[in-house]
Amino acid sequence: MLLTHDSPATWLVTGVAGFIGSHLLETLLKNGQRVVGLDNFLTGKKENIADVLRRLPPEKSKEFTFVEGDSRDYKTCSALAKGVDYVLHHAALGSVPHSLKDPVTTHDINVTGFLNILRASEENKVSRVVYASSSAVYGDDPTLPKEEGHLGNLLSPYAASKRMNELYGQVFSRCYGLPTIGLRYFNVFGPRQDPDSSYAAVIPLWIQSLIKTQPCYINGDGSTSRDFCYVEDVVQANIKAALCQNPQAYGDVFNIGCGTRTTLLELYSLIKNELGVGDDLLPLYRETRPGDIQHSFANIEKARNLIGYEPGYSLETGLKLTLPWFSR
Repeated sequence: MLLTHDSPATWLVTGVAGFIGSHLLETLLKNGQRVVGLDNFLTGKKENIADVLRRLPPEKSKEFTFVEGDSRDYKTCSALAKGVDYVLHHAALGSVPHSLKDPVTTHDINVTGFLNILRASEENKVSRVVYASSSAVYGDDPTLPKEEGHLGNLLSPYAASKRMNELYGQVFSRCYGLPTIGLRYFNVFGPRQDPDSSYAAVIPLWIQSLIKTQPCYINGDGSTSRDFCYVEDVVQANIKAALCQNPQAYGDVFNIGCGTRTTLLELYSLIKNELGVGDDLLPLYRETRPGDIQHSFANIEKARNLIGYEPGYSLETGLKLTLPWFSR
């Protein structure tokens, strides 16, 4: 994955105790890198970090430094960015429904926190800042597959915050010479994804419900479709973006998905079949949530061409790797 044990770099991972952040941590440490991690445990979990460190030999774990803190505090960001080669920014409130209820906190964490990271990175001459954006920025644009240049009306404060991140990333690259790359994640899934959150993503929520033989709820009629992306492909995208030497990629944003589309009804059948639960366990239907996009499907050609991204996991393969974690 382009990482070399002979010349390790220092990486700052914000949101390191979160679902994606903990997978970035695991891969970087496995590959002999030094990692500084930041998290305030608002949504991240100490168990995620513990789970990563349990899987690694002591000589790998000792290369990890954790700081409990908040990206909304500029002094913290500035101190942590000293001596860092690459920043992978994943500290965020990632919920559309939560942002509709509390847009101010979503803005403070997602926008002000990111601006602090950009300032600190520029101040400390960080080589590259890779940050998490979202397919939510496509809003109500009906184009399928989604292409980076076609955006619709934003449907939530969360989507607005991620779009503002992209604009700030472009400005810092253009005005301050800080190479930034934004990754528009589609529906990421995998081990350590929280099924117990009030705003849990559909795959961990349904897996847990079906394991417990509890009903699963489908928002809408089941025809809603998503591009489900296994978390290891997201890790690959982050590392390739960070190490990218193509100046055309700097200040730009890229779709990161699997490049396929699956309806919620198809997803439900796949999970049921993998778990081997009975056909009598039928989903329950309810109204579509405000702010939800009807269809999401990534055109990933730009990421292929400019940063070398190539998804390695299908939805089916990713589910086979994910289910054992929830069945422990």
